[in-house]
Amino acid sequence: MGHVLVARNNFILFCSCNTLGRGRRNFVSLIGTFICAKFRGLEAVLVPWECLVKTRGQSDTQEILDEVEKRHQISMAVIYPFMQGLREAAFPAPGKTVTLKSFIPDSGTEFISLTRPLDSHLEHVDFSSLLHCLSFEQIIQIFASAVLERKIIFLAEGLSTLSQCIHAAAALLYPFSWAHTYIPVVPESLLATVCCPTPFMVGVQMRFQQEVMDSPMEEVLLVNLCAGTFLLSVGDEKDILPPKLQDDILDSLDQGIKELKTLEEINEHVSGPFVHFFVKTVGHYASYIKRDANGQGHFQERSFYKALTSKTNRRFVKKFVKTQLFSLFIQEAEKSKNPPAGYFQKKILEYEDQKKEKKTREKAVVNRRD
Repeated sequence: MGHVLVARNNFILFCSCNTLGRGRRNFVSLIGTFICAKFRGLEAVLVPWECLVKTRGQSDTQEILDEVEKRHQISMAVIYPFMQGLREAAFPAPGKTVTLKSFIPDSGTEFISLTRPLDSHLEHVDFSSLLHCLSFEQIIQIFASAVLERKIIFLAEGLSTLSQCIHAAAALLYPFSWAHTYIPVVPESLLATVCCPTPFMVGVQMRFQQEVMDSPMEEVLLVNLCAGTFLLSVGDEKDILPPKLQDDILDSLDQGIKELKTLEEINEHVSGPFVHFFVKTVGHYASYIKRDANGQGHFQERSFYKALTSKTNRRFVKKFVKTQLFSLFIQEAEKSKNPPAGYFQKKILEYEDQKKEKKTREKAVVNRRD
């Protein structure tokens, strides 16, 4: 069981969430109660909600919140039929749309379309905040800790800094999704979350720093975004990733960073090296899913990591395949007969083409020598 906190305009929502299994890697089931608290006037609205939204929150959540807010301005009674329809709606496949029928007094019946993105790894991501607070080396260490599903706490004064940085850190895991407790801004009543024995990625306001430091915690990475320092760490963060690939990420991040102007350029520049890291380490996964007569896939784990020629890469992947990040990804791949046509698959195909071209050039050089 995990938790998600989502902020939207003058609403703040907290809910419990449980990551779904096969076929729903990027989504969570929000079960129980969304607490929508109006900042102005402290008006509380309790909305029972069991629906499907993206794990890191953002596209489908924002559309749904828009609809909830619009109905709340009319009457609380108008919200519940909408939420009921959302609960009963079929879960859309990536890129597909679900249409809800909803009645609003004085407006009549309307149809609302909610689309599950085909691939939205940079949607609502702002890496500039993370770059402003931390060095490339520190970002890589945070990424390494997240890849092994460790406990990570971010400290900052501002709510926006916390929210943007934790969302950016989670986005670095693409095409994998953080499947554990995820709270961008932990309310005071939930500070005990930092004592949980299970993995989490949370943000805490700086005014609670001492309470966090005094809490019994084991193997946690505590990041001070204001000072750009690690207050606590396990100690092996620099050694988690294969050295050569870690250097490749750092070199790619360093190149041309000062020339970037738009947020889109920054996001693509920062995300790219981490996507390429996964392409090199696990991009061959589809070749090691064998299908039975019924079309059900079965992942050949041992053959998969033994296919890597680099010992350091193999050592890392042997650990990574045991994480829930990878397990949920493979479960979806086993169920789907064809790899998803997203950004990650595009980069895998590009990488395979580059390797083929390199082999062709090397063969041509050898032939000329002969």
